[in-house]
Amino acid sequence: MAYIHRAITEILEKRIKSTKCVLVTGARQVGKSTLIKHQYPNFNKANFDDRLTRLQAKEEPKLFFLNNPCPLFIDEVQKESEILEEIKLRIDESEEMGLFILSESQKLELMKGISDSLAGRVAITELTGLSLREIFNINFNKHFVPTEEYLKSRESEIKKYSDLWKIIHRGSYPELYNSQREWQEYYSSYVATYLERDINELIATDSITFTKFLTSIAARSGEILNYANIASEVGVSEPTIKNWISILERTGIVFLLQPYSASVLTRAIKSPKIYFRDTGLACYLTRWLTSDALSNSAVAGNMFETFVVSEILKSYINEGRDYKFNIFYYRGKDKTATSENEIDLIIEENGILYPIEIKMTGNPKSSMGATNQILDKIPEKKRGLGVILCLVDKKVYLRENLVALPIEYV
Repeated sequence: MAYIHRAITEILEKRIKSTKCVLVTGARQVGKSTLIKHQYPNFNKANFDDRLTRLQAKEEPKLFFLNNPCPLFIDEVQKESEILEEIKLRIDESEEMGLFILSESQKLELMKGISDSLAGRVAITELTGLSLREIFNINFNKHFVPTEEYLKSRESEIKKYSDLWKIIHRGSYPELYNSQREWQEYYSSYVATYLERDINELIATDSITFTKFLTSIAARSGEILNYANIASEVGVSEPTIKNWISILERTGIVFLLQPYSASVLTRAIKSPKIYFRDTGLACYLTRWLTSDALSNSAVAGNMFETFVVSEILKSYINEGRDYKFNIFYYRGKDKTATSENEIDLIIEENGILYPIEIKMTGNPKSSMGATNQILDKIPEKKRGLGVILCLVDKKVYLRENLVALPIEYV
């Protein structure tokens, strides 16, 4: 199978050269082990999915490190987080860089250990599923923000994305791109493995109830989160739903997009929007079994938005940037308005707010950016170029401060 170059590679290389310990986080099957084994074959490897390896690390840590000397890659390290104290000792005793690479799929369990044992000693790097740039081998690794500089740079690396709905339906897990793995069988196994290995270790419920919960969330991807509605549908308590969604977020299955808050936007909705990180998994759970059926369905708009939001997040992650304080959405109602106003995404950078609309259309209208002017009310912020990310073939200015862009620009 051909190896797909990962955009985060250069960032990971810099961090391994400049720190003693690097932690690679991300959902299962996004390619953490493959990336590290491909780029760092000189590292010894220990996999904590193996119970005997975990047992030795727990009961005889000194013997474990004799058998597994540095430089060392420990896969699924969260399964035996007591080893972090021993790692801390070895880091403090050595002046060498690049002693350890750790990977994990459950930030919920591991991060407390990291903060207690390795605070200030570890560089955390996130790996996602494949981006469109990676799938189409595009050598461009800047985060999406519609400045003049970005648009000019991006245009130098534009490549037409073919079979877009097939990619949205297939999802972003690397195994589906470098093997002949059958789509439905892959996701069936993924859900079963995910429930067995990860979720059952963190919650107490039966697999039928949790699968029902996953399906309920997948059907709401791209919508404002309503815990009470989901609790009623699944048949568990609202606090339980909040806890389960938190687990999904921390294990890389969903992303919660927070609302933009400003004192002048007093009537803005305060709940987050929820997005699946992988559209293929969302399609499997909601039983859209072909790309043609999906593209013509009632959920196509939400799935298209889910996909584009995920691609924008990947552009930040693959450049090694934190997106949590840069990307928001807005929905609210002015006193003078008769209906709610909405901006799908607001990207904030250097005091400038860039309003982004995501539309599944090849015929964008200037009216799609009508809500953007509400950002002018926010003091000490400027409104930047508005964007409609859609299915047009080329960049089209609809107004001086509003442009329609093909998603190839992300």
